[in-house]
Amino acid sequence: MADAKREIERKYESDESGLPDLTGTGGVAAVLDKGLVDLDATYYDTADERLAAASLTLRRRTGGSDAGWHLKFPVAPGVRDEIRAPLSDTVPEEIAALVRSRVRDRALVPLVRLRSARDVRHLVDTEGTLLAEASVDTVTAERLTGAGGAAQWTEIEVELADGGDPALLDQLEKRLRAAGVRPSASPSKLARALEQTGSPAEHRRGKKPAPSEPAKPAERAKPAKPVTAGDHVLAYLRAQRDALVELDPAVRRDLPDAVHRMRVATRRARSTLRTFTGILDRAVTGPVGADLKWLAGELGVDRDQEVLADRLLTALDALPPDLVTGPVRERLTAWADARHGGAHAHLTGILDSRRYLALLDALDSLLADPPLRGAAGGKPGKALAKAVRKDEKKLKAKMEHALDQPAGKDRDLALHEARKKAKRTRYAAEAATEALGADARLLSRAMKSLTTLLGDHQDSVMARRALRELAAVAHAAGESAFTYGLLYGREEARAARLEEELPGRWKEARAQATG
Repeated sequence: MADAKREIERKYESDESGLPDLTGTGGVAAVLDKGLVDLDATYYDTADERLAAASLTLRRRTGGSDAGWHLKFPVAPGVRDEIRAPLSDTVPEEIAALVRSRVRDRALVPLVRLRSARDVRHLVDTEGTLLAEASVDTVTAERLTGAGGAAQWTEIEVELADGGDPALLDQLEKRLRAAGVRPSASPSKLARALEQTGSPAEHRRGKKPAPSEPAKPAERAKPAKPVTAGDHVLAYLRAQRDALVELDPAVRRDLPDAVHRMRVATRRARSTLRTFTGILDRAVTGPVGADLKWLAGELGVDRDQEVLADRLLTALDALPPDLVTGPVRERLTAWADARHGGAHAHLTGILDSRRYLALLDALDSLLADPPLRGAAGGKPGKALAKAVRKDEKKLKAKMEHALDQPAGKDRDLALHEARKKAKRTRYAAEAATEALGADARLLSRAMKSLTTLLGDHQDSVMARRALRELAAVAHAAGESAFTYGLLYGREEARAARLEEELPGRWKEARAQATG
């Protein structure tokens, strides 16, 4: 089973002078010589280097204390999350799954071999506690594909100990700079190896793919500033595609809020295709939109359960202890864990499905060769404003219909439909913000406020449904259903208050949206 570690380190150029004395810097009481370690790492990627394009590294390394498979995700400059798996001959499935949104159906092949002679020093405090590890690495790089170039260099690496204070790295860097040591121009050994072992033709091309080569998905080239209406819509859609690809590993790892963020990106992408039909031909984008709707629904199974469980447990915590009768917390927790475990396993299967991976490919193709309509080439103000106003008009009709309904199931359903339309209006305003400026920002802000209230109401509807089911199960087990009924009543009262507040909030949102 793979495990994770946050890696905080800095790399420096090194010459024959080696590592300067760091004793006395930032609480370093002693520098302990830990000897020489030989490391042998083979880095894997697709033939068109899709992982390298996204600053991801995947390696199989022997030697040292952490032999095995290592997958590194960039978090910030000098900070990466490292996922580790035991040593094996082939890429472990749990590691391969984490890069699937990048590589799709491409094979992972050996790309570069790095052999390092590492001279290790431990930087410790007065009590012998490890603060950081500093090493001088003599690296030999060998390209395993193409012409098979080679390179050699020496570098200094300083890695913070687990739980260490990042400020120590600043102090150590100040000392290193004073000794003439400079930060490395490359963010990683692999990046340097790719640069120095490439063919002369690759250097002349600046490492960009030739026209005949497939485009790398989500490559981090700085996009041109949008000019036309089509530029603005495609820029927003591209950002959502990138978010889907980048959040996929976090969803698989079950990281907090990852499912929610991925679901929002999916909805934003779908809303863009549905709103801006004057820009993108819906006859072409329709199937992509249908698959985005499917994916949002699958993501919703886990996300809705997560929100509901948190809401019910928070409400239970707010009750006085003498109003909690029976094993309510235990039942709620077991119910939440069982639902989440099943939902997450199902979602992981979805992310491995052909339909999902085909959707990512379809988004790539749509962005590479967009089905632009006539209005796409024009100035953005008129075309984007027209699309946003159309969504606003539909929302107005939905809200008026919902507010006309008597309290009960019909109003609950109508308010839920209005919420979905408000979200679509918000996303349309977001996509148009750079072109329309303050008006779009005000509308987006107003729609966010409205959807928050409507979301609270819908969560109350779902909470009451769950409480009825839990109460029935508890009663059948011979337990008291009193606390479930009390929580139900509080949710019912909360929904009533929200419905009383809604007409005023709707009026306020419309006023805010129009400035």
